[in-house]
Amino acid sequence: MPAQLLPSQNRNFGTAGLQLLSFEIDIWGRLRRATEAARANLLSAEETRKAVVTTLVSDVAMAYLSLRESDYVLDIARRTLKTREASLALVQSRKVGGVSTLLDQRQAEQLVYTAAQSIPTIQKQIEQTENQISLLVGEDPGEIIRGRSLTDQNFPPEVPPGLPSALLQRRPDIHAAEQDLIAANALIGVARAAYFPQLSLSGLLGGASTQLTSLFSAASSSWNLTPQLTQPLFTAGGISSRVRFSEAQRSEAVVRYEKTIQTAFREVSDALVAHQRIRESRAQQELLVKSLEDRLRLAYLRYRGGVDTQLNALDADRDLFQAEQDLAQLRLQEMLAVVQLYKALGGGWQ
Repeated sequence: MPAQLLPSQNRNFGTAGLQLLSFEIDIWGRLRRATEAARANLLSAEETRKAVVTTLVSDVAMAYLSLRESDYVLDIARRTLKTREASLALVQSRKVGGVSTLLDQRQAEQLVYTAAQSIPTIQKQIEQTENQISLLVGEDPGEIIRGRSLTDQNFPPEVPPGLPSALLQRRPDIHAAEQDLIAANALIGVARAAYFPQLSLSGLLGGASTQLTSLFSAASSSWNLTPQLTQPLFTAGGISSRVRFSEAQRSEAVVRYEKTIQTAFREVSDALVAHQRIRESRAQQELLVKSLEDRLRLAYLRYRGGVDTQLNALDADRDLFQAEQDLAQLRLQEMLAVVQLYKALGGGWQ
């Protein structure tokens, strides 16, 4: 058979190649600005997380202090109830002796029932505050382990005068607003880069041979690098609209940043004013409580001695009970003002 009619012994085994990923040459800084925006968004999210943690710590501290204040008020109510029950017993014995009247007894009973009625209300508030704390720390509702009582808490430290405004730079919300502003500013560059052409490169690396054994040999290697240039021709104003939209977003971010700083100054000022004024009120309320305690003691001495009516003693009892509750509330507010100042300064003033 003629050689030209014989079937060829060569076989085309095709090609094998690796398609390289295409990449863009960042001539106009579009990718660089997009990376800057993405990094700023990441940092903003991290600062937002820190702000949530600071808020959570503050909320737990305020809830726990409120719980200890309720415990303190409950102790006052129980102590007052025992005192009033003793007074009622005294009135009843004097009534048997014909010294007191039925009206005196009913007035004494009124005070006993008032103190007894307040106890369940305070206990309800305690249990609800315990549930609130359990929710904040991610636990099931239950009893909260107590530490020091309200009066045994470390008294709020003296806030040093002339706190530097640089402390506000530690606030996570200010950092987050700053990063949002950086991201918005970078996105303007991304939008403007769409006006210019984009140069992309794509490549192919591999081999081609009719012999399987030489498919991946050096002689059979091949490569290809193809540049691609794209240029927007007509976008019907889409690019300019995106640029204006990005600029509007930056303006909005500037306003939010400025408002965040102004809010920070206001919160610090409010916390400092509250700390100072509540401390002054608490000092005066302590003097009032001491005066009412002495008044109550003297009123019952005069009543037992028969030189005064029971009405003065009952009035002194009521006034003292209310004054002690008000003092407990002022102590709580003073401590909460310190917690608010800690939060406003982004973690205290140390």
